[in-house]
Amino acid sequence: MNAVAESVRAPGLTGFAQTTAGRNFFLMLGVAAIIGVMSAVWMWGRQPDYRVLFSNFSDRDGGAIVASLQQMNVPYKFAEGGGAILVPAEQVHDARLKLASQGLPKGGSVGFELMENQKLGVSQFLEQINFQRALEGELARSIQAVAAVQGARVHLALPKSTVFVRDQQKPTASVLLSLHQGRTLDRQQVSAIVHLVASSVPDLPVKNVTVVDQNGNLLSEAGDRQGANGLDPSQLKYVHELQQSIARRIESIITPIVGPGNVRAEATADVDFSHSEQAAETYKPNQGANPPAVRSQQSSESQNSGAAGAAGIPGALSNQPPAPATAPLTAPPPAPAAAGAATGAPAAAPSGNTQRDSTVNYEVDKTIRYVQQPMGGIKRLSVAVVVNYKMEAGKARPLTDAEKTQIGDLVREAMGFNKERGDTLNVVNSPFAGVEKEVIPEVPLWKRPETLDLAREVGKYLLVAALLAYLFFAFLRPMLRRIAAEVAPPSALPAPEEDDDAVVRIGHMESTPEERRRINLEAARQLARQDPKAVANVVKTWVDRNE
Repeated sequence: MNAVAESVRAPGLTGFAQTTAGRNFFLMLGVAAIIGVMSAVWMWGRQPDYRVLFSNFSDRDGGAIVASLQQMNVPYKFAEGGGAILVPAEQVHDARLKLASQGLPKGGSVGFELMENQKLGVSQFLEQINFQRALEGELARSIQAVAAVQGARVHLALPKSTVFVRDQQKPTASVLLSLHQGRTLDRQQVSAIVHLVASSVPDLPVKNVTVVDQNGNLLSEAGDRQGANGLDPSQLKYVHELQQSIARRIESIITPIVGPGNVRAEATADVDFSHSEQAAETYKPNQGANPPAVRSQQSSESQNSGAAGAAGIPGALSNQPPAPATAPLTAPPPAPAAAGAATGAPAAAPSGNTQRDSTVNYEVDKTIRYVQQPMGGIKRLSVAVVVNYKMEAGKARPLTDAEKTQIGDLVREAMGFNKERGDTLNVVNSPFAGVEKEVIPEVPLWKRPETLDLAREVGKYLLVAALLAYLFFAFLRPMLRRIAAEVAPPSALPAPEEDDDAVVRIGHMESTPEERRRINLEAARQLARQDPKAVANVVKTWVDRNE
């Protein structure tokens, strides 16, 4: 009777659907559909979280990246607008490393890899053009490594080399920068880019490099003019750090006396960045030396002598030949005057010219002084210090004169006060105005981003679990039970003479056995009218069992 009751519950079908094979087919089709729906829900629940792999790439790089991801079997999708490629979060780093090994992304510009695919028989002009393109691409990649630069293009004008010095020309370079939204470059960064390009091209002077941003603003000229006539960023940074250092030193030495938060100090430094050099050479005679110091002395004497001419009174006596010369051994020779007097003739004067020259050089004092004034010297310091009232027994009182003097002396020592330099110091004791602290309301737990993310994930999994449970208990399990009942062998059906409890499990729960028998009989009649073959099979089974 169980099979009869199950048949009674089955809906009325026509044609193929009324047969047992038809019902089994549709039941299996329904089970497959329910399993497919459950699988789709499960896959939707396990859909990975996609993260950005690359963004702001060129079309050429995008095509190469997509082709490589397809070869690696990595799922991907495009962000809204196609500005980024998304991959599962757990595969982002792995995919980046694998793409980097292939040289992707290339950044939209070609570098020295252009020289790797040189064709045989290429002309020298084409080789020069390819080298220039490669150099421009490498420079653009290097400039794009700066954080504020989104894209860069470099144009080089390289003149042909010549052996004539008069006709030689220096190369020039132009750089077009595309900056990120809201980003700017300071003078030091512009100067760094200019020197980077000038150092990468032979014989390229810094003044021949022009840098322009995407708005058409000339950046290199402003940086060069400011560096030549004004303070560069490094000097401004030095002044700022010097002032902050003086203020910190003052606050650190006064804070233990008045307490934390009760002193404020500001310093203004006038720094001299001028670079001066002086060389002096002074000469003066050494008047004090006795005798004077002689550096060098030179003397020369010259004498010209000729033959003795006729001398004396003309006459016989003067024309006498000279007496023979005698050389006594002991007595000295007679003086010329005596000889002349003895003979009675006048002495002859010696003939000739004598010249004496003398040059004396004395030492002269010489002083050479070379003075170089260092850069960054402090010309003047101005310091202002404000000290709060002192708290005692819950009440604020002003500082005494002794305390003010003590604080002023400490500040002078901390700042390096120099009166001759023109330094100024002003210490003021005044109550501080109370600053009301802004009360930031605490964000409730259910409004915090991490809580919302966790709730979103938990809700997603709960929704998937609820859908799977509903599909299983509402559709899949009843269908499986019905299929199991249809394919059960007839021998498993209970006999009619068995206990009425088996019929009670199939039929309606009536109060008396007579009612239950009547209901089962009516169900058997209805089954016989709808499916005579099934009733005949059941009766045949009962007859075979009784035999």
